[in-house]
Amino acid sequence: MQALWMVLAALLFASMGVCVKLASDWFTSAELVFWRGVIGIVFLWLLARRQGVSLATRYPGMHAWRSLVGVVSLGAWFYAIAGMPLATAMTLNYMSSVWIAAFLIGGTLLAWMPVPGRDGSVPRPPLQAPLVLTVLASFGGVVLMLRPTIGANQGFAGLMGLLSGLTAAFAYMQVIALSRIGEPETRTVFYFALGSLVAGGLAILVTGISPWNWGHALWLLPVGVLAALGQLCMTRAYATAKTPAATLVVANLQYSGIVFAAFYSLIVFNDKIDGLGWAGMALIVASGIAATVLRQRAVPRAPAEEH
Repeated sequence: MQALWMVLAALLFASMGVCVKLASDWFTSAELVFWRGVIGIVFLWLLARRQGVSLATRYPGMHAWRSLVGVVSLGAWFYAIAGMPLATAMTLNYMSSVWIAAFLIGGTLLAWMPVPGRDGSVPRPPLQAPLVLTVLASFGGVVLMLRPTIGANQGFAGLMGLLSGLTAAFAYMQVIALSRIGEPETRTVFYFALGSLVAGGLAILVTGISPWNWGHALWLLPVGVLAALGQLCMTRAYATAKTPAATLVVANLQYSGIVFAAFYSLIVFNDKIDGLGWAGMALIVASGIAATVLRQRAVPRAPAEEH
């Protein structure tokens, strides 16, 4: 059942991407972030009441930092979805596991650097070859994917897609920190929704409000609802995975969202992605799965990711 919950979550997140892409014809990324926050707050408040989880926290600073980084990731992802093929934008956002592997490599390299006063007899941590190969392969996939699919007006959207994956990795590390100090995931996601509302509202003051049309605004509702339901299914998948092997399977099944996004790209939006583009996507998915395996060894029973 945990595998089915994760596949359903991936489908819901990919479907949310469809709604974001459609709604982006009439609303800015700031407005989409704002309305996702509004709908998420209502949904998560009701869920917290049902679960008996208090929304009061003793760690407002940690939640504020997690929300800030998460909102940057969300806004960049929505911008990428609006400006390039859905499958490409989804793949770049799902690179968060690879970015975490890159951070581990960076930490190891820093440990290798000579430091005045350090005892030279203390063994330094080895640079893990699998991590290096995983990161290099993933960025090779980025080159393959963006070269054939990116258009003349999509360069900045591609950079935003990469930024969304990078900042999602930072946000996820903060989620792990909050989980370790005992913060319930419902509370963490609630404050992320609150941060989306605040940050999106402030950005709207700068970008302005788009003309309101009720027919167009109907696409805002599924953006928030599908995101909340996807997060709920993902949480359920992790909660029902009772063994490390099951947790690893669940974590890797999140990449089925890229498959669903590719299907939507072809059927709904008629996006054209050639052979090199598909090869790049496959390479990034394989690298992400490998990075997830390495991450689960380092951080067993890690909390669910968010999208």
